[in-house]
Amino acid sequence: MADKESGARLHVRVTPGAPRNEVMSYVEGVLKVKVAAPPVKGQANKELISFLADILGVRKNQISILKGETSRDKVLAIEGVTEQELKSRLTAQGRLV
Repeated sequence: MADKESGARLHVRVTPGAPRNEVMSYVEGVLKVKVAAPPVKGQANKELISFLADILGVRKNQISILKGETSRDKVLAIEGVTEQELKSRLTAQGRLV
């Protein structure tokens, strides 16, 4: 995505039920994330959005799931940031190598 109004798209592979929330890696365009919440009644999705909002410095309502609501593989929309800003924020926090 080129502008902030449309936001960035982020491909995520989620592992629910982990001991704690953490970003594992960013490989071949996919951010691998572990979340502590179980995959029951959307709990893992809520936890994922909350966790990513915290580490990216955006509000939770700026993140939405475009694809993969019930899958481990998801495509998220992050409003208000470009893809370059998204990668910069993850890198600045030591989240990407």
